[in-house]
Amino acid sequence: MPNTLDKQNIQNLPIDIQTTKLLDWLVDRRHCTLKWQSAVMTIREKINAAIQDMPENEDIKKLLSGSYIHYFHCLQIIEKLKGTEASTKNIFGRYSSQRMKDWQEIVSMYETDNVYLAEVASILIRSVSYEGPALRKQVSKAQQLQQELSRRELECQSGAADMRERYYTACKQYGIRGENVAREIQALVKDLPVVLEETGKKAACLKEAIEFYSVFTKFASDWSEVVLPMLRFVQNKGNTTLYEWKTGNVPTVVERPVMEEAPPDVVTEETIDWGDLGGGASTEEVNFGISVEDGVDWGISLESGTEETVAGGIDWGEAESAPVEIEVVDVGTDCPDGVARGEDALSLLENTQTRGQFLNELMELEMFLSQRLSEMHEGGDLVAMSQFQLAPSVIQVQTPERVQAMLAEVRDLQNGLTSVRMQHLFMIHASPRYVERVSELLRQKLKQADILVLKQGTLAEKRQEALEEQAKLEPRIDLLAARTKELQKLIEADISKRYNNRPVNLMGVHV
Repeated sequence: MPNTLDKQNIQNLPIDIQTTKLLDWLVDRRHCTLKWQSAVMTIREKINAAIQDMPENEDIKKLLSGSYIHYFHCLQIIEKLKGTEASTKNIFGRYSSQRMKDWQEIVSMYETDNVYLAEVASILIRSVSYEGPALRKQVSKAQQLQQELSRRELECQSGAADMRERYYTACKQYGIRGENVAREIQALVKDLPVVLEETGKKAACLKEAIEFYSVFTKFASDWSEVVLPMLRFVQNKGNTTLYEWKTGNVPTVVERPVMEEAPPDVVTEETIDWGDLGGGASTEEVNFGISVEDGVDWGISLESGTEETVAGGIDWGEAESAPVEIEVVDVGTDCPDGVARGEDALSLLENTQTRGQFLNELMELEMFLSQRLSEMHEGGDLVAMSQFQLAPSVIQVQTPERVQAMLAEVRDLQNGLTSVRMQHLFMIHASPRYVERVSELLRQKLKQADILVLKQGTLAEKRQEALEEQAKLEPRIDLLAARTKELQKLIEADISKRYNNRPVNLMGVHV
């Protein structure tokens, strides 16, 4: 009785086999021999020859196409041939058809030493260990590639939008719309005389500040030279011609110089790198404070008027500074009587040298007012207070509020000449080639935006290709999984028959 129970328990006990070790398991238990591979090579030759002569049958075509033909396929082919070759069957139940004989011989060779079992075990192991993981890896790569390409598409889209935004921001800085850059930039210079004329009129408000500075320097250091000669002149007469500044006479004829048109293709992206408009032009090529290539002095300072910038250059005490010399040109030579031509026909604020002098004197006046305002807020010592009791009434009547108002007027005038837009106008006026440079710079921004858009399109095409590749691979994985599952069941059933129908489980079959 106990023996019977033990047999029943053993009969119900499943046989678990790790799929990756299935072939070793079959050989160890002598179900297959180590020479099965050489036998399979002979059988494959027979199968290749037999395939060449097959009847026209859809089911057989499906079996022969798209898969590796193994033993269980051969059994199915024989079943199909029983229908197509029925007419060749004799009274003894044998077939005279060579097709049937070929496939029956193949099946017989497979069954010798269980060669078929070793082969299907090898196919199952290869599907689980190599083919399935390889296909899944390809799908994973295709998905990762799609994600990477999508990210780069967004970067290109964002970069193109950023480039266009920078283009229109730059156009706004120049005061143009950006529809026809070169023409619009050249048209800007037409506004320059009007703007400078208004600036010259605004200089009239400096009269009190100039007088305050003049009296103060004369009182504090017994200064006898004329201070701020350029400011005085513009404050009194406005933005006149350089001819009038030199000679003191109003010209009867003004022959302004003709601006040359910007030559085409004078600058390319290989020769000049303008960098970022937000950071200004390269200091090696343009310095708004002092000079530009070709020896042109723009007379523009980008530094704000702070005390530190000129504190070491101006001493409001007893120190003396060099007098300003005004060069007077002989009227009979460079400046013909009543005729202002060439640079002499330009206004004082158009000419780089006189504009530079105007700005320097503005800065000098600004620093003086800043220093006086600071001293008024601090109160000063008793000695200084006693000294100012003897000062002219112009000095004594000044209050911090009035000095602050004069300082605001000076800085407003200074900022009006050193703004970014005015810098561009001065550059255009002084160098026609500057127009071509700016145009090229702006064109490059739009060109880069277009390149990024094209690149985005290319990336989108590659992403679509990766998506199509994934779409091709996923059905192959599903098909491999189905065939692997089917092969697993066939092998489990075959092994189960060899052990009195005990349940057999192949472990780790995942594709």
